[in-house]
Amino acid sequence: MATLTTIQLGKNGLTDNFILTLKNHFKKYNNVKVSVLRSCCRDKEELKKISNELVEKLGNHYTSKIIGYTLAIKRWRKPVR
Repeated sequence: MATLTTIQLGKNGLTDNFILTLKNHFKKYNNVKVSVLRSCCRDKEELKKISNELVEKLGNHYTSKIIGYTLAIKRWRKPVR
């Protein structure tokens, strides 16, 4: 199983199609980096809200870490919380 892939989150934000694409990436990869474009969010507080909403929609097997304007999302075998 491969380790890492990168996708972009653009001005449309968190749509159902983006969540579905992200889940499809997790079928093949353990870690996904989501590069958040400046047209999607302007400041770090908005980026934190996007990160929390994304992990909430994915489920309790996922965690995220914010590095600049990039979200590093990891899938775990067991639930995190």
